[in-house]
Amino acid sequence: MPELLATLAPLIIMILIFYFLLIRPQQKRQKEVREMQAALQKGDSVVTIGGMHGVVHAPYECTVIIHVGSHTKLTYDRASIREVVKAR
Repeated sequence: MPELLATLAPLIIMILIFYFLLIRPQQKRQKEVREMQAALQKGDSVVTIGGMHGVVHAPYECTVIIHVGSHTKLTYDRASIREVVKAR
């Protein structure tokens, strides 16, 4: 039994290192992005994944209408919003 534990110890340690250095921080970032996308409100200045800047005109359950020009409004999925630049 001690030989088995000594053999598996490096594998277990590597799994723990991967979890705490790679997997857990990525899950935290994904959770923060989901919360930000769920909290979008009319008037928030946003940047999409593609790099387009605009202002949220009308948030819906799965989509967001973004005002990007003088008379231009585009519809995007909520998941395509990368960040909120500032809230108005």
